[in-house]
Amino acid sequence: MELLIDKVSKKFKDKKAVDNISLELTPGVWGLLGSNGAGKTTLMRMIAGIMRPTCGQVLYDGVPIQTLGEEYRDVFGFLPQEFGFYPEFTVKDYLAYVAALKGLSEQESRRRIRELLERVSLTDVYNKKIARLSGGMKRRVGIAQALLNDPEVLILDEPTGGLDPGERVRFRNLLSEFAHDRIVLISTHIVPDVEYIATCHAIIRDGRLLATGTTEELVKLVEGKVWNCTISSGAVPEYESRLQIVSLRNENDAKVSIRYLADYPCNDISVPSAPRLEDLYLWLFPQGGGENRKRTSRKKGGISR
Repeated sequence: MELLIDKVSKKFKDKKAVDNISLELTPGVWGLLGSNGAGKTTLMRMIAGIMRPTCGQVLYDGVPIQTLGEEYRDVFGFLPQEFGFYPEFTVKDYLAYVAALKGLSEQESRRRIRELLERVSLTDVYNKKIARLSGGMKRRVGIAQALLNDPEVLILDEPTGGLDPGERVRFRNLLSEFAHDRIVLISTHIVPDVEYIATCHAIIRDGRLLATGTTEELVKLVEGKVWNCTISSGAVPEYESRLQIVSLRNENDAKVSIRYLADYPCNDISVPSAPRLEDLYLWLFPQGGGENRKRTSRKKGGISR
């Protein structure tokens, strides 16, 4: 089983949303990481067959998905960022409707709906209208509809938006089990959701593929760039103005422990820290002007304590 993205590009007027991306997806969980606007959704819509590439092609087991047509849709599941539904639909009615569209028999539909409602913890609300559900519950309905036809290829675009921490843990466990012999691609900018369950990650920025690899392989890109130190609480604004800070933690005696990204330590009390995938993400996609701050080094004078 293989999903091949072969030199795929998508251009809108004078902007390339996806620029010559090639990926070979095999069974397991894949994380597609990138900031908002990186091209993740456009790429996923092309994989889903909803949008045609400007150039390049997507192939499933060596056959272009446009050629496969209905055969591909039969083995494909997709959760977009926003999924549509009629306001009067109950959870049960909506899932039955989607199951019919996917060609499930009535008996198979009832079995899968019952099973999935239990897996995503929606049994208690299956007769409620979707419009009246919380954001997290609506997201779980979307996850259920993507799984209805037991797909071989499952594409999920920002699937954990609106889910509480407990729901996110259950969702990750569900995907880990589901992806044993299937291809699962998860687009997200919430790095912890894929850091430990993904077999491999693909990182894109400005429509281009930056890197692919396992979590262990990718974090090596920021080895020697992650630092910890403890400073006085009064010094925090100065550090924030010049560093790409990952986290702050209050300590005793008006002290604050900071974790930051930089080519060099910013003072003599900083110690190196083992990098995590989130560190790499923030290094590649700095926020709040961090691109200009993250290179802070002692060679530039450092920061006072």
